[in-house]
Amino acid sequence: MGFLLLFDLTNEQSFLNVRNWISQLQMHAYCENPDIVLCGNKSDLEDQRMVKEEEAKELAEKYGIPYFETSAANGNNVSKAIETLLDLIMKRMERCVDKSWIPEGVVRSNGHSSTEQLNEEQEKGKCGC
Repeated sequence: MGFLLLFDLTNEQSFLNVRNWISQLQMHAYCENPDIVLCGNKSDLEDQRMVKEEEAKELAEKYGIPYFETSAANGNNVSKAIETLLDLIMKRMERCVDKSWIPEGVVRSNGHSSTEQLNEEQEKGKCGC
Protein backbone atom coordinates (compact mmCIF):
# COMPACT_ATOMS: atom_id res chain seq x y z
CA MET A 1 0.00 0.00 0.00
CA GLY A 2 1.38 3.37 -0.94
CA PHE A 3 0.42 7.01 -1.06
CA LEU A 4 1.44 10.11 -2.96
CA LEU A 5 0.86 12.82 -0.38
CA LEU A 6 0.57 16.20 -2.07
CA PHE A 7 0.51 19.66 -0.59
CA ASP A 8 0.29 23.01 -2.34
CA LEU A 9 3.55 24.96 -2.46
CA THR A 10 1.52 28.16 -2.79
CA ASN A 11 -0.55 27.47 0.34
CA GLU A 12 1.30 27.30 3.65
CA GLN A 13 -1.71 25.81 5.46
CA SER A 14 -1.66 22.76 3.20
CA PHE A 15 1.99 22.22 4.17
CA LEU A 16 1.14 22.59 7.85
CA ASN A 17 -1.51 19.88 7.40
CA VAL A 18 1.06 17.32 6.16
CA ARG A 19 1.95 16.08 9.67
CA ASN A 20 -1.72 15.43 10.40
CA TRP A 21 -2.24 13.71 7.05
CA ILE A 22 0.74 11.42 7.63
CA SER A 23 -0.58 10.59 11.07
CA GLN A 24 -3.99 9.79 9.58
CA LEU A 25 -2.42 7.58 6.91
CA GLN A 26 -0.41 5.67 9.49
CA MET A 27 -3.46 5.23 11.68
CA HIS A 28 -5.93 4.15 9.00
CA ALA A 29 -3.76 2.35 6.43
CA TYR A 30 -3.96 -1.42 6.16
CA CYS A 31 -0.32 -1.77 7.13
CA GLU A 32 1.76 -0.34 9.94
CA ASN A 33 4.16 1.76 7.87
CA PRO A 34 2.64 2.55 4.47
CA ASP A 35 4.93 3.74 1.71
CA ILE A 36 4.56 7.49 1.30
CA VAL A 37 6.10 9.92 -1.17
CA LEU A 38 5.66 13.59 -0.28
CA CYS A 39 5.10 16.01 -3.15
CA GLY A 40 5.04 19.78 -3.05
CA ASN A 41 2.83 20.58 -6.04
CA LYS A 42 2.57 23.73 -8.17
CA SER A 43 6.34 24.11 -8.45
CA ASP A 44 5.72 26.01 -11.69
CA LEU A 45 4.21 28.92 -9.70
CA GLU A 46 7.52 30.08 -8.26
CA ASP A 47 6.33 33.67 -7.82
CA GLN A 48 3.46 32.46 -5.60
CA ARG A 49 5.50 30.02 -3.52
CA MET A 50 4.80 30.09 0.23
CA VAL A 51 6.71 26.94 1.30
CA LYS A 52 10.49 26.79 1.04
CA GLU A 53 12.03 23.69 -0.50
CA GLU A 54 14.32 23.30 2.54
CA GLU A 55 11.34 23.19 4.92
CA ALA A 56 9.63 20.48 2.93
CA LYS A 57 12.84 18.44 2.60
CA GLU A 58 13.39 18.63 6.36
CA LEU A 59 9.87 17.40 7.03
CA ALA A 60 10.28 14.52 4.58
CA GLU A 61 13.60 13.59 6.23
CA LYS A 62 11.94 13.63 9.64
CA TYR A 63 9.47 10.99 8.43
CA GLY A 64 12.04 9.12 6.34
CA ILE A 65 10.11 9.59 3.10
CA PRO A 66 11.15 10.81 -0.35
CA TYR A 67 10.27 14.36 -1.39
CA PHE A 68 9.68 15.82 -4.85
CA GLU A 69 8.58 19.21 -6.05
CA THR A 70 6.05 18.58 -8.79
CA SER A 71 3.88 20.45 -11.24
CA ALA A 72 0.67 18.93 -12.51
CA ALA A 73 0.51 21.82 -15.00
CA ASN A 74 3.75 20.98 -16.82
CA GLY A 75 4.37 17.42 -15.57
CA ASN A 76 7.66 18.26 -13.86
CA ASN A 77 8.79 15.37 -11.58
CA VAL A 78 5.35 13.72 -11.65
CA SER A 79 6.66 10.52 -13.27
CA LYS A 80 9.67 10.50 -10.94
CA ALA A 81 7.44 10.69 -7.86
CA ILE A 82 5.16 7.93 -9.12
CA GLU A 83 8.08 5.68 -10.11
CA THR A 84 9.65 6.17 -6.68
CA LEU A 85 6.41 5.18 -4.97
CA LEU A 86 6.02 2.13 -7.21
CA ASP A 87 9.61 1.08 -6.47
CA LEU A 88 8.93 1.30 -2.73
CA ILE A 89 5.75 -0.75 -3.10
CA MET A 90 7.47 -3.39 -5.25
CA LYS A 91 10.31 -3.74 -2.74
CA ARG A 92 7.79 -4.23 0.05
CA MET A 93 5.87 -6.79 -2.01
CA GLU A 94 9.05 -8.67 -2.81
CA ARG A 95 9.81 -8.98 0.90
CA CYS A 96 6.28 -10.25 1.55
CA VAL A 97 5.49 -12.60 -1.32
CA ASP A 98 5.56 -16.39 -0.93
CA LYS A 99 8.46 -17.43 -3.14
CA SER A 100 8.03 -21.18 -2.71
CA TRP A 101 6.30 -21.44 -6.10
CA ILE A 102 9.21 -19.88 -8.04
CA PRO A 103 11.20 -22.63 -9.79
CA GLU A 104 14.87 -22.86 -8.82
CA GLY A 105 17.18 -21.08 -11.25
CA VAL A 106 14.58 -18.68 -12.66
CA VAL A 107 16.16 -15.30 -13.32
CA ARG A 108 13.85 -12.39 -12.65
CA SER A 109 14.06 -8.92 -14.13
CA ASN A 110 15.54 -7.54 -10.90
CA GLY A 111 18.53 -9.85 -11.17
CA HIS A 112 17.57 -12.44 -8.53
CA SER A 113 18.37 -15.91 -9.77
CA SER A 114 17.16 -18.20 -7.04
CA THR A 115 14.55 -18.52 -4.35
CA GLU A 116 17.37 -18.96 -1.85
CA GLN A 117 18.66 -15.46 -2.56
CA LEU A 118 15.14 -14.04 -2.35
CA ASN A 119 14.47 -15.81 0.94
CA GLU A 120 17.66 -14.29 2.42
CA GLU A 121 16.41 -10.82 1.49
CA GLN A 122 13.01 -11.59 2.95
CA GLU A 123 14.64 -12.47 6.27
CA LYS A 124 16.66 -9.24 6.28
CA GLY A 125 13.80 -6.87 5.57
CA LYS A 126 10.76 -8.42 7.25
CA CYS A 127 7.42 -7.72 5.62
CA GLY A 128 5.70 -4.54 6.78
CA CYS A 129 2.16 -5.30 5.62
